[in-house]
Amino acid sequence: MEQATPIFESGWMVVVSLSILGLVYAALILDKLNQAIAALCGAALMILSGVVHQERAFAGIDLNTIFLLIGMMIVVGLTKHSGLFQFVAIRAAQMVRGSPRALLMVLGLLTAVFSAFLDNVTVVMLIVPISLLLAEQLKQDAYPFLFSQIFFSNVGGTATLIGDPPNILIGSSVGLSFMDFLVNLGPPVVLVSAFLVLVFDLIWGRKMKTSMRARYHVLRYNPAAAITDPVMVRQSLFVIALVVAGFIFGRQLEIETGSVALAGAALLLFLHCVRKPAEEQTKRVHKALHEVEWESILFFVGLFIIVAGVREAGVLDWLAERIIALTHGSLPVAGGLIFWTSTAFSAFINNIPYVATLIPVVKGMAADMGGEAAIRPLWWMLAMGACLAGNGTLVGSSANVIVAGFAARAGQPIGFFRFMRLALPLMLATVVIAYGCAWLRYF
Repeated sequence: MEQATPIFESGWMVVVSLSILGLVYAALILDKLNQAIAALCGAALMILSGVVHQERAFAGIDLNTIFLLIGMMIVVGLTKHSGLFQFVAIRAAQMVRGSPRALLMVLGLLTAVFSAFLDNVTVVMLIVPISLLLAEQLKQDAYPFLFSQIFFSNVGGTATLIGDPPNILIGSSVGLSFMDFLVNLGPPVVLVSAFLVLVFDLIWGRKMKTSMRARYHVLRYNPAAAITDPVMVRQSLFVIALVVAGFIFGRQLEIETGSVALAGAALLLFLHCVRKPAEEQTKRVHKALHEVEWESILFFVGLFIIVAGVREAGVLDWLAERIIALTHGSLPVAGGLIFWTSTAFSAFINNIPYVATLIPVVKGMAADMGGEAAIRPLWWMLAMGACLAGNGTLVGSSANVIVAGFAARAGQPIGFFRFMRLALPLMLATVVIAYGCAWLRYF
């Protein structure tokens, strides 16, 4: 690797870029400023200060990631209004005859599966209200259900390209496919999920008892009543199947995931609006666009520009050189360093800016470690460490915060330290399992 000369020749760029990055991180950690505002202000400062030229800053925006997020937000947003997810959750509760012990596991595993193929924030927003209702009907403390769903949402999201934003960033930046993620991260996720099922059953499941009267309240629900739009259910299932197929086979067709997601959103919008009057079409399109989390999109845009500025200053190349020197070019040592550093950071701060910053660093290590194919295990270490560590604290991921909000509104608040007392050691156990799987497979 060539010496990262900008780090020495443009010292002011290093100071300014790292200062901006540090201020943005501080704003995100302290939660004193909206994340989109913080990222956009940082991006503007990077350009206006001259650290990075506007053309190179805009080139640093990963449009594939942006379009993938927008497309999937539209698809999931339209689907959730059909009642499909609520139907599945209620039907699952009835299949286990209202047993709270079985329901704890079923709802957790449903959360994991949904989170692998949909945004895990949306998943918990759909599953948690149903869980609160079922827990109330079964006369159970809702905390075990909510705790398990936090864990399973982050674990399930680790398995696929679209399950968690860090994976989307990694996959889009490196060109990893949906199947690459599923094949490499699926096995450790399955093992971790099995471990969690056993642990949750040991801690809570075996102690859960309820009356036949309480079970009857659950069994008398009509799952079909949850379906508010049967036509939209059929359309959504059809489009989601096509989108997943596109993710799986897109590489052979040389079609990026962002294009697949946008095509799916366009098709679902077409099916949703066709044969409707112009005024109704406009109303439906506006409603669909309202489902896009524009705050998150703008956050990503700003973040990409900030990372472009830090990269332009030569900091990331320098950091890659230091990691190679520290690990003596050893892939196993580098993998361990990236994994455990990612775990430590992502348990306490938002993992998205961390991963966005690390991606160019890992890329910069390829030349001295045998090329891009040789360092591929490092991407799985980064993804697993960042995603699984989100379970460590109540602020470790966006899904955790959403669940805590629902619990507080339901009068069953989840305290930060109450959650962390069990979550932190349990998270460490899951990352040890994942690390062991990766070590045996790659090193």
